[in-house]
Order: sequence, then C-alpha cells, then structure tokens
Amino acid sequence: MNEHTPADHSLALGTMAMTGCYGAVARADAIATIQAFLDAGQTWVDTADLYADGENEVLVGEAIRGRRDAVQVCTKVGFTFGVRSDERGLDARPERIETACDASLKRLGIDHIDLYYLHRVDPKVPVAETVGAMKRLVEKGKVRTLGLCEVSRASLKAAMDVHPISAIQCEYSLWSRDPEYDTLSACREHGIRFFGYAPLGRGFLTGQIKSPADIPDGDQRKEYPRFMGENFQKNLQLVDEVRAQAATLGATPAQLAIAWILRTRQAVPIVGATTPAQVRENLGALSLQLGDELLQTLERILPAGERYPESAMRRLDPSLRRPVAAAA
Repeated sequence: MNEHTPADHSLALGTMAMTGCYGAVARADAIATIQAFLDAGQTWVDTADLYADGENEVLVGEAIRGRRDAVQVCTKVGFTFGVRSDERGLDARPERIETACDASLKRLGIDHIDLYYLHRVDPKVPVAETVGAMKRLVEKGKVRTLGLCEVSRASLKAAMDVHPISAIQCEYSLWSRDPEYDTLSACREHGIRFFGYAPLGRGFLTGQIKSPADIPDGDQRKEYPRFMGENFQKNLQLVDEVRAQAATLGATPAQLAIAWILRTRQAVPIVGATTPAQVRENLGALSLQLGDELLQTLERILPAGERYPESAMRRLDPSLRRPVAAAA
C-alpha cells in the first residue's frame, strides 16, 4: 500500500474568523493565535480588506508588528463592504485598485504586500484591466506578487498575458472538490502555488457542530445552505465518517481533513484557527500518513447543498459552478 505524506510542510493561517464572521473571538486570543503560528515556523498569513470592513487587516498588522521578516502577508481586493453576503458587491475597476492597496498597507502597518489577490473576478471589468492595475503596484514596490481567487482557466490566461500569477486560491476540502476539475491541473502546468481555503468545511468537518443551535447568532454560516435543514442532517453523516477514519489514525477529524489536502503534495491548506491550541492541532496534520484504502473511503464523501448562498454563488465564474453531486 502506498502511503501519502505531505511534501511541502506548509500551512497558511486564514484570519477571517478572528473578526466575528463565525462568532466572537477575543482580540488577545486572535493575536496569540497568529503569533503561535509564526512561532511554529509557518509564514503565510491570509487576510482581506473585505473581512470586517478592514478591521481584520488592522488585527493582523498588530499581531505581526516587529515580526515583519517572519511573515508573508497575503491580502485581497475586489469586494465592496457589507455585513451580509448579499450586501456585498464586486468592484475591481482599475481606478480603485491602488487606493484600496494603499488603505490595506496603512491598516496592516507595512510598506509592501507579499501576495496581493484579486478576491473575485468582476464580470463588469475585464480581468486583464484589473490585473494591469495590480501590475503597476508591483512596479511601484507596493506589492511583491499577484494572485487570483476562484478563477477559471480562461480568466487565468487573460491575467497571465498581463503579468505572472504566482498563486491561486479556491475553496478546497473533502466536501468542496471543484478545484480538482481544472484549477489544480492549471496550477501544475504553469508552476502556480495553490492555496485551499475552508479545508475544514467552515468548521463542520471538525465534528464540533452537532446541530444548527451550535451556530451562534451573527455567524455567517447561518446563511450557508450546507448548514441548513435537511442538508445539515445529511452532512452530519459525512462528519461521522471523517471522525471514524481519523480515529483509526489516532488523529482528530481536523487533522485528517487537512492531511487529505496535503496528500496532493501541491495544495497549501489555509487553516482558520482562532486559538493557539488549534494551531498546534492543525500542525499535527503535517506528519499524518494516509493509505490508499482510507483515501478511497474519504473521497466517496459528497456534501448536500451548495457551498455559498445564491447571492455569493452568482459571483463565481459559471465554469466553477459544478453540480454538488458531481464531486466524486
């Protein structure tokens, strides 16, 4: 039996949950989490101007102060702000890109961004025009490298015709398999690093959420179809399978879900820890070995429901909107 272990001992730390989208997190805990991640020798810290209308970047800036050389800061541009997902819109016009970048730099308290993503392709603006504006930020030294989120192959090509793309970020987990259709192969072809966000199914795959009542008021997951009604009950069966398989390895469900992504030897999971203990747990995935039989069992897992509310699904490129049941 072949054993699958990660070749790249890297994780990225996603900070979105630290500023309230999945319930309250104490600021001191959030800062301690970022610093514990850096203390462990990990470097990728992922934020966005959208998160908490910029306050997430302020938090990240506070946490990395005095440690700039130890962190690779990733942030994003392209959304307008709003509390609910259906209140947010896309605006990737070239004329607003530098202003948004300057605002991010100020909030972060740094003089350059290591990896600057276009958060979503704006259907009203040719991606080449947006990337052209981002290219000028590289030329000015405000940004080191460029990335794209949730992007089709056609949009990637249009962007690469303007400037090299060093990273693509998409949702990727046991129950969000869309990148396997085309995105991962495109990354391999062009030598692009792939980052997978929500590797724990927005917390569902950890087994900590056992009923809709476990999701606090104000938590964005209340808007997500996979956390509602019959979908919720069906998806609990998937969690039971992950828990059972993790137990055979002496691992937690979170560690197994992260190791499943690492088995590609290509993808970097963006883990959403909010405590130092969760950082330590997530790092345990780096040493797990997954056998072929276990992988085959896990990859039969299919989710019930779309991964976003309809308002957010409309912002995805149509070529990325695969039928849920086609993920096998």
